[in-house]
Amino acid sequence: MKKLILLSIGALLLYSCKQEKKEEIAQQPIKIDQYSIEQFMNNENAFTNGFSNDKSKVLMTSNRSGIYNMYTVSAKGGEFIPVTKSDSASIFGISYFPEDDRILFRMDGNGDEIFKIFVKDSSGIKRLTPEKNVRALFRGWSKDGKSFFYGSNERNPKFMDHYEMNINTFTSKLIYKNEDGMQFGGMSEDRKYIALTKPINTNDNDLFLMNTNTKEQIKINENISGNSPQDFSPDGKSLYYTTDDSAEFSYLMKYNLEDGTKEKVVEKDWDISTFYFTRNGKYQIMLTNEDAKTVMDVKEVATGKTVDFPSIENQQINRASFSRDETMAILSVGGSNTPTNSYAYDLTSKEYFKLTDVLNKDINADHLVTSEVVRFKSFDGLEVPAIYYKPKQANADNKVPALVWVHGGPGGQSRQGFNSTIQYLVNHGYAILAVNNRGSSGYGKTFFKMDDQNHGDKDLKDCVAGKDWLAKQDIIDANKIGIIGGSYGGYMTMAALTYTPEEFKAGVNIFGVTNWLRTLKSIPPWWESFKDALYTEMGNPNTADSVRLRQISPLFHTEKVTKPLIVLQGAQDPRVLKVESDEIVAGVKKNGVPVEYVLFEDEGHGFVKKENQIEAYGRVLKFLDTYLKGKGSEIINDGKTETKKVDSES
Repeated sequence: MKKLILLSIGALLLYSCKQEKKEEIAQQPIKIDQYSIEQFMNNENAFTNGFSNDKSKVLMTSNRSGIYNMYTVSAKGGEFIPVTKSDSASIFGISYFPEDDRILFRMDGNGDEIFKIFVKDSSGIKRLTPEKNVRALFRGWSKDGKSFFYGSNERNPKFMDHYEMNINTFTSKLIYKNEDGMQFGGMSEDRKYIALTKPINTNDNDLFLMNTNTKEQIKINENISGNSPQDFSPDGKSLYYTTDDSAEFSYLMKYNLEDGTKEKVVEKDWDISTFYFTRNGKYQIMLTNEDAKTVMDVKEVATGKTVDFPSIENQQINRASFSRDETMAILSVGGSNTPTNSYAYDLTSKEYFKLTDVLNKDINADHLVTSEVVRFKSFDGLEVPAIYYKPKQANADNKVPALVWVHGGPGGQSRQGFNSTIQYLVNHGYAILAVNNRGSSGYGKTFFKMDDQNHGDKDLKDCVAGKDWLAKQDIIDANKIGIIGGSYGGYMTMAALTYTPEEFKAGVNIFGVTNWLRTLKSIPPWWESFKDALYTEMGNPNTADSVRLRQISPLFHTEKVTKPLIVLQGAQDPRVLKVESDEIVAGVKKNGVPVEYVLFEDEGHGFVKKENQIEAYGRVLKFLDTYLKGKGSEIINDGKTETKKVDSES
């Protein structure tokens, strides 16, 4: 017995030593190559726009030329063949025509979001929707392939009507005149029913079913809830929709058109975000947002059996789009540590073919970082989720600076997907915590509503709590933590520097809102149907709410900013106007605070041209190296602002 005990103790000691050795190895920094901004931005962003009618080719949109253009590639992989060669405006593919090789695509005016629909055929390019100040969005093909549907605000700049265009004559007819501020949610194949939603607030909306013959509208939901139409059944007898009625997360419902009865189809512990049928109804696809990651489930409708896709490079398949005859699918495959690639998959032979290889060949995939989901307690005990990226070269003896990353919105969510900018900063020794503060989507409607008319307060305190969590990590230099964000995240950056001026050491504001009064009064006209819902969450600038909106607008409190700031802006941005950034930069400069301003004349709400991305995020790293990490080239005081240049004062 004693011998047995001694053996057990010996085994335990041996195990303990092995564990200590493993932990010691795990804590060792990993030597990695450091890559330039040019190398990271040369990760190609390429996505598919569907099969050709004979399934021999796939239409692609790619930024490999530096600007988005269209290409074709064999369905078995191979070289990209250019379809367009724009060197100025970005071109985004929509689809091949169902029965020939003509192509639909869209363009806007360098980011102004006023999209036009075009056709490309053997004779050239033709614009199909009005040229000036009219926004048009593709809404799908008819089942017979003889026409397509689109939304347009041609009749009234505030509202998107529903049109059908014949592809032989390219003549349009109005199917639904939107005079009530509704949002389109789909149409039955026989064109008899249209699903519509009316926003109540940024989470809740009413769901209606309109009979196009009688114009009668039936309200489907009974209680105030978030409702989203998904798809009509292939037999045309029912409408599928998601709702969070009496629940935290959205579940799938079926509404029977004939008798108005409803039944619950699927409920999960996360939001069901998407549900639809393939063209002939052979398959149904469901996407769920599970802890900031997309999980896909595809079933064969006739049998209810799950379709088992192949395991590809040990990565997750997060989307599938099917050919019109449902025999082939395009699979999107990727993860947080690798950009998404596309594969063509034959459902009969089980063969798959790689269509894209988007990671820059200069970058070693093993040097990229896999994110992890973490949670921390905020000031009031609320558990806040976040996505954490740790530099591989960091350990307790080699501490690194860090950034709190704030998503856009309000109501957005940082996801577990690949982000070249994040990977670039992490590669250069910055840990990043992408905080999903209260008010973020994906964690239940109670969490989502927690920041309503509370912006710049509790949501900001969540970001500060994220900073405090970072400061406790043994690989983080607690004295070198900054904040970065775009759009609403840019607002949070400015709110942090204004209202908690000692918490963060530097801020990166990417086209962030700084004057809520102006922003809420100047939203694009086509947002009219959503305006009241936005006012419900943020406050109405035309009422007594204006007092609070002024209080939470950093522009009116710039004298409080004491930490270095960089601001990035697109001049064509229709959501956050250029004047927002102009004025915040001018205001902060008066404090003698180091400020940089990077302005792009040919960008909108988001930078899509590679040369601009290189300029923008390269400047961000230089700024952080100077003012957060504490090393790098000094900023030159040139005292002026130039397009694609930096206005720097220190």
